[in-house]
Amino acid sequence: MQIINSNANDIPEIFRLYNLVIDYQKERFTVYWPKFELSLVETEIIENRQWKIVINNEVACVFATTFYDPLIWEEKNKDPAVYIHRIATNPHYRGKKFVEHIVEWAKQYAKENNKNFIRLDTVGDNKKLIDHYCKCGFTFLGLVDLPDRQGLPQHYQTDDVCLFEIALQ
Repeated sequence: MQIINSNANDIPEIFRLYNLVIDYQKERFTVYWPKFELSLVETEIIENRQWKIVINNEVACVFATTFYDPLIWEEKNKDPAVYIHRIATNPHYRGKKFVEHIVEWAKQYAKENNKNFIRLDTVGDNKKLIDHYCKCGFTFLGLVDLPDRQGLPQHYQTDDVCLFEIALQ
């Protein structure tokens, strides 16, 4: 298993995984991801912020990173942090503890980039997901009603947002 940057050839697989996640979310939850713009993923690839976990030459999981997330993290965005977004797992690889692997990778990635926190968020009060992220090492900071949702994707428009972080120092 290795975590490496995605490339333009991965775009169809990234969107296939996103669509599978959206279908899964629609079956189980009232809040689900919107269809993401191709330009978003293309930009992340160009900026080396779109990642994949590869097992036996197959994409097992994808996720994105950024060093800035002011619309969600507001004042805390000033902290030096790595923000993780859109973890999508190939259904053939569910149960492989990819969030734990991403956390271990992100600790080193944060260190290399002089960041003191690893952060992620999720929309809605999903107890199972909150527990899962906590078991993976994140501290649950609580549910937040974002005061300004303009500029955020559709799934952020109605529900509160759960914030999670790992402090590295």
